[in-house]
Amino acid sequence: MAYSKQELFSKQLQDCAELYKALGHPARLAILKYLVEAKTCITGDLAEELPLGRTTVNQHLKELKDAGLITGTTEGVKTCYCLNLEKIRELKKMSENFMNEINIPVIFEC
Repeated sequence: MAYSKQELFSKQLQDCAELYKALGHPARLAILKYLVEAKTCITGDLAEELPLGRTTVNQHLKELKDAGLITGTTEGVKTCYCLNLEKIRELKKMSENFMNEINIPVIFEC
């Protein structure tokens, strides 16, 4: 009998895995880092800030948006991208809780 991930794992672990999956590419991390450092929403071509083509950047933006880590609103022919601060805080708290749960003892042997 095959079990689904919903049956095998808690919602907390599933939610955590979904967000980590969205962070699973260096381009997505670079996009988030750029938005944090900009300290504002960005309207324009983020491909100019990354060593990737526009289509590739747009695919990564879609992944981040689908995960809820960023928002994107269309303004005319441009899209304005912003960090979803609530979701970023949730990710941070989730990561802290997860790492605290897997606290490694000082002496660890394989």
